[in-house]
Amino acid sequence: MIIKLIIVVALFAITLGIAAYLTLMERKVAAWMQDRIGPDRAGPFGLLQPLADGGKMFFKEDFRPTNADKWLFIIGPGIAMFTSLITGAVIPWAPAIQMATESIAIQVADVNIGILFIMGAVSIGVYGIMIGGWASNNKFALFGAIRASSQMISYELAMGVSVITIVMMTGSLSLNKIVDMQHGFWQDGWFSWNVFKQPICFVVFLITALAECNRAPFDLPECESELIGGYHTEYGAMKLGFFLFAEYVNMFISCAVISALFFGGYNFPGMDHFSGLTLTILGGLVFFAKTFFFIFVFMWIRWTLPRFRYDQLMHIGWKKMIPLALINLLITGVVIAYTEGWFSKNKDSESASNAKVEQPLGVNTSLEKTKTGNSL
Repeated sequence: MIIKLIIVVALFAITLGIAAYLTLMERKVAAWMQDRIGPDRAGPFGLLQPLADGGKMFFKEDFRPTNADKWLFIIGPGIAMFTSLITGAVIPWAPAIQMATESIAIQVADVNIGILFIMGAVSIGVYGIMIGGWASNNKFALFGAIRASSQMISYELAMGVSVITIVMMTGSLSLNKIVDMQHGFWQDGWFSWNVFKQPICFVVFLITALAECNRAPFDLPECESELIGGYHTEYGAMKLGFFLFAEYVNMFISCAVISALFFGGYNFPGMDHFSGLTLTILGGLVFFAKTFFFIFVFMWIRWTLPRFRYDQLMHIGWKKMIPLALINLLITGVVIAYTEGWFSKNKDSESASNAKVEQPLGVNTSLEKTKTGNSL
């Protein structure tokens, strides 16, 4: 119990620490793409920059607009931060530690509805943004909140439909089982990772994850030229820090979910040659390497592609992503039905012959019972 508690606290601490240093990584990647050096003043190579930024926000004046709703103005950032953190509770970060008498999972909670838990937590995050924008009593903040909520709801539909195909293939809603079914790298003459089995699903999920995180080119809720600062225009100090921090936590968790669903999570080629604590450490490092690769992809896309117009954003979500996810769902269902023999003529003939054989037996049995009863 104590070991499990330590693992839970460590996972949340690591998530917060990584999210803090993703701000530095974002600035370094932007500087690299723009042929600059980036922040290098705070500490060696700028490694203390996240601490400096956090301290600056912590000691700023906690200002609240006069006409803002007192309690909802505080609750909004709290909901956004809370939902972003609990989403990672069902992710298996590494292979379980095999103890003498028990197996300890490197996971906060191994629930059998992990996919539903993630989708539910993501949908609750919309309320934090909407409450924050409405409670600010500012028209630009409200417009930004409406944009954010409509964008997230629209792209959640495509994300949910795309995930159904993975559930259909694996037969489980548990992230732990989905990762286990991608064991190693090669099984039964084909790649075991789901990205090779569901490439369309991966593309849809990646694009919708970008939109869910409000990352460019889907950052319409924070469009500076139209909405000043978007839904957090009136926020400052640590309340603003919660909103910004939640964005990086969401990006980290989204990339971790992509790694778990499509790239085998902690699985890697040749993992069967290791065991015990060595396998746990190597698996965890592999999982974080995959996650950081997709974080880099998210940042790369942000500093490469221009922002969409709002009508283009909705057009992509409703007329591109959702139909593509539905078509992929239909194809997956047909393939699964075919592989299980639902369209096999032999199976139909066998079932028909079995029915013909079973019916006379039933009639004879009933006749025999009748005769026996009459004789008695």
